[in-house]
Amino acid sequence: MNNPPQFKAIPMEESHAQEICSWVYSPPYDIYSFGPWDQMKSLEIEFGDPQLRREQYLSVLTNTGELAGFAQIFPMVGVSRLGIGMRPDWCGQGLGKSFVQAVVHEALSRHPHHEVDLEVLTWNERAIRTYEKAGFRITDQYELRTPDGMKPFYCMVYDNDKSHSTDEMNLSK
Repeated sequence: MNNPPQFKAIPMEESHAQEICSWVYSPPYDIYSFGPWDQMKSLEIEFGDPQLRREQYLSVLTNTGELAGFAQIFPMVGVSRLGIGMRPDWCGQGLGKSFVQAVVHEALSRHPHHEVDLEVLTWNERAIRTYEKAGFRITDQYELRTPDGMKPFYCMVYDNDKSHSTDEMNLSK
């Protein structure tokens, strides 16, 4: 992609949630694929729950309005924990840093005094490199229960210093 798109995060629309459910990730990233939309909606799982979608989920769009991915901002005491997913055919194209920074910008605009962090499987080096480029650093490692059993994760915290200031991200709102 010659001219990387600018990204903006908006409240997730139901049509975006439905489209995200159709995305298929290649192994080993296929663990990030969601179930069928009809099932997610009827069981109110994750963004299939209208209230949860409204309160926590974002659609990440290009400046032309194309759906590029999604994010969840999970509120904790003093912390905004991010869950991030990019459209599978855009992964590995060098767009991750600006994509993640758009999500961080939205999280900090909602909760300016919160720490921003995320959890990532330790084997996911591609995501870890992207998060580091976007201003995150590894602060902890622990195991979490997944559908496939206990797995090792890193906790990565956004370093909100001058080199990664959201004012310098040149993001369009």
